[in-house]
Formats: sequence, structure tokens, C-alpha cells
Amino acid sequence: MADPNRPVTGYPAPPASNGYPAPPASNGYPAYPYAVQQQQHQPSYYYSNPLANQQRATFLRRMFALFIGCVIIIGTIAFIIWLVLRPQVPQFTLQTLTLTNFNVTSNSMISGNWDARFTVRNPNSKITLFYDHVEAAVFYKSESIAETAVPPFVQGKKNETAVRTTFASLSAYVDGINSERAHGTVEFNLRMVARVRFRAGSWWARRRILRIYCPDLSVRVSANSSAGEMTGGSKHCRVGL
Repeated sequence: MADPNRPVTGYPAPPASNGYPAPPASNGYPAYPYAVQQQQHQPSYYYSNPLANQQRATFLRRMFALFIGCVIIIGTIAFIIWLVLRPQVPQFTLQTLTLTNFNVTSNSMISGNWDARFTVRNPNSKITLFYDHVEAAVFYKSESIAETAVPPFVQGKKNETAVRTTFASLSAYVDGINSERAHGTVEFNLRMVARVRFRAGSWWARRRILRIYCPDLSVRVSANSSAGEMTGGSKHCRVGL
């Protein structure tokens, strides 16, 4: 029988945790004098918000639909403008090509003056053409002989404009021209590059680059002559953007 006057010297044993019994006491004291504190679950600060994800997806879909709508509207407007205006490139025709002061040395150095006269036609009935900058060059085969600039000009609707350009060469090396000249003709090529703007009323198109090419221009010039003219009449030149 326990002595009722004996002082209490121990602590009560901790309750069972997770279904396991508490460890036995030793010498009247429990194995763990303090209750075991269970770890609390820490909340996560990185979580997915379904509502925010849905709003973001809706915003992206609307922006994509707006972009597609703008592209369709701009394309439709451009197509309607093209149907109404039907812009066409101008037509270049070389009427005459005259050669003066022509001379070829024994070492194939060439000099001379070329006078080219064009007729430029604007086939558009609703568009005015502005030639802001025009460069021209005369070639023998693929060798450039002389270059020049044509003054800017404006061409009205359904208008034909006479354009004259002159070239001068003091010393340019070309290979094989003496043998061709011995047959009485020499073939030259003319090339032009023009920066052109198209205007229809208050509507302006962006500046275009026109490339004009007039190939195989036969000039009758004998071995004993320093002058000659293009044979075969006028020549239509190729025009491309």
C-alpha cells in the first residue's frame, strides 16, 4: 500500500500518440517529461489561382482575335483600293540612240557621247506618277561605260512624257569591241533605276523602285566613223519593280 504522505516527485506520462502506447516510466519518472509537440502543417505560399489563369487565357484569346481582325480589315481595304485603282507600271520606249565622238584605242579604251530619247507613258487613268530620282547607265555587254542622272519629273494620268538623257565617257576599258566594230555595228544596253511615287487624290502609295532595261541596241558605226545611230526603229524596254 502506497504511503499517502509520500510527496509527488514525477510527472504524468504523456498520452499515446499516433496509436502507439506511451513509453514506460523509469524510477517513477516518464521517459519523456514533456509532451511531444506535433509539427503543424505549414501553408504553401505558391499556389495556382484558377480564376487568374482563366482571366489570363481570356485576355490572350481576345488580343489574338483583335490582331486577326485588324489584319483582315487592312487586307480588305488594300484589296478594295487595288480593285478601284488597278495601279500599273509605266511604259518606257527608246525612240532614238545617237552616238558621237566615238573612239576606241588599240588597248580597248573607249570614249564617246550617247544621246538617248525615251517616251514614257503612264497607263493609269486614276494615278499620277512622281519620278523623284532617276539614274541611267549605258553598258557594253556587262561593262558599264557611262552613267548619268535624269532630272525629276511628274507624269499625269494617261500622259506621255518625252525624256532625254545624255551620257559621256572619256576612258572606259571594254574587251572585244574592236572585233564587233569591224562588222559595222556595236550593241549597247541601257539601264535605268527610278524612285517613283504613286498618288490617287489624297491617297499616296509607298515609294517604288522601277528598273528599266533596254537590251541589244545595235548602233551602226563603221571602223572609220566616229558617229552612228540605232538601227531597227524604236525599242520597247522592260520595266519591273
